[in-house]
Amino acid sequence: MHEYTLIRSQRKSVAIHIRPDATVEVRAPLRMPKREIDKIVASKEDWISKRLPMVQERQEQKAAFSLGYGDTVLVRGREYPIAAKSGNRVGFDDERFYLPPDLSAEQIKYACVQIYKLVAKQVLTNKTIDFAKRMGVKPAAVKINSANTRWGSCSTRKNINYSWRLIMAEDDVIDYVVVHELAHITEMNHSDRFWAIVAGILPDYQARRERLKELQQRLGGEDWE
Repeated sequence: MHEYTLIRSQRKSVAIHIRPDATVEVRAPLRMPKREIDKIVASKEDWISKRLPMVQERQEQKAAFSLGYGDTVLVRGREYPIAAKSGNRVGFDDERFYLPPDLSAEQIKYACVQIYKLVAKQVLTNKTIDFAKRMGVKPAAVKINSANTRWGSCSTRKNINYSWRLIMAEDDVIDYVVVHELAHITEMNHSDRFWAIVAGILPDYQARRERLKELQQRLGGEDWE
């Protein structure tokens, strides 16, 4: 049986997680006997054995991830090259990410993230404004953050937040996240009423959501930190 880290809490069932560092974490109720936990973990050995190599491979991909001149980056579902341009400015001109020459790999990645944030702010703000009008809601603000586990969020103050990583997705997938967050202004939950609002604007939202998972899988093997 695989070794695991045990975390006890006031929960009712056992949950097994493969952590990003390719270790096994088991969360269990406070008073559940250790032998019972071991029995449950043993019953999941096949699942653990299949998942661990996948996580390890993803970690190796992240460790090897780097960006250089001539490489491509993803914007709104399309790949664009990273190119050197004389001067000190960075930006995106709809054909390329342009950066000063002679930057290190880390500097190139940092510059690309700054460009992504600028593009995300413009595109996502405009899309939010457009869909808000259609949906009859008024967000208080649109903000861009660096979240890597959430594509977007809506606060109780009606502030809409997006991860800059969302700008990598195709437009119709971005639209799904925008509509999803705007729907929370009306329904701060995931009730049937909430999904009815989303479906009223995007009847095919489920297919769009699935394609968002594909991007999440790709980003799992890329280190943008």
